[in-house]
Amino acid sequence: MMNIKIFKNKIPQPIRLFLTKALLLFLGWKLIYGFIIYDSKYLDRALTTHIGEASIFLINNLGDLDGYTTKRVSDFYIIDGRKIEERSSAIFHHDRMVVHIANACNGLELIVLYIGFIICMPSKLWRKIRYIIIGIIILDLINILRCTGLIYLREYYHIYFQFAHRYLFNAIIYTSTFIIWVIFSRKINLKNEVI
Repeated sequence: MMNIKIFKNKIPQPIRLFLTKALLLFLGWKLIYGFIIYDSKYLDRALTTHIGEASIFLINNLGDLDGYTTKRVSDFYIIDGRKIEERSSAIFHHDRMVVHIANACNGLELIVLYIGFIICMPSKLWRKIRYIIIGIIILDLINILRCTGLIYLREYYHIYFQFAHRYLFNAIIYTSTFIIWVIFSRKINLKNEVI
């Protein structure tokens, strides 16, 4: 028990405060998402639909590409004896399905992670609000570009689709998030943070 107190006292106070806030936000988000948002599915559905519609709008207006549409589709899975419905936005090109944009790919978890970091860092309220709004817009646009790129690769360069889906576009979106965090963190003074 004494070792835990010694270890705790070695961690600087601003770091302890950040980690405490982050842990509470993480637990709060998981509880809210698990018991309210996931069961209602409205937030996931709305965001997934938005990403699908924005992606097809963008790809239909790129050069000579057209004929892309999106539809909400349902898949059913049996998990632990329960029937689980997973809805997604399916992208079609002339009535031929090209890709699914699942709820897991709508960027919600990344946006919540981004917001959580901004909230946990010490800064003025209006600066946090400004960075949260700008960051959400940037991350949403990057996710739309990501999905548009995946649609294009699936249609015309299928061989690169899996690599881009699993590695390239994830690296781009996480790097973008990190860059926004770095820009936000440059003007933070941790010495003024108190518990």
